[in-house]
Amino acid sequence: MDGNFLMLVYVFVLAIFVGFELISKVPPILHTPLMSGSNAISGITIVGALLAAGAEEMTLSTILGFIAVIFAMINVVGGYLVTDRMLKMFKKK
Repeated sequence: MDGNFLMLVYVFVLAIFVGFELISKVPPILHTPLMSGSNAISGITIVGALLAAGAEEMTLSTILGFIAVIFAMINVVGGYLVTDRMLKMFKKK
């Protein structure tokens, strides 16, 4: 195993742990308002995932980067849909 792969695995496992800890600490009433902020974070995630997926040769990091792009895009689109729905609730009829 080369050092670059181990570093990617380390960052991936650390991101899972930190993400789980952060999300579990947020009260349910704040999840919807914080969705807009998470869209910005997902944008950063997409950039990092594109860098990982853009490797010149087909490796495990390329596959994991591609999967990360898919999940981050699902998160961004879902976040915007939820935020849009929430904002429509506050518009005057």
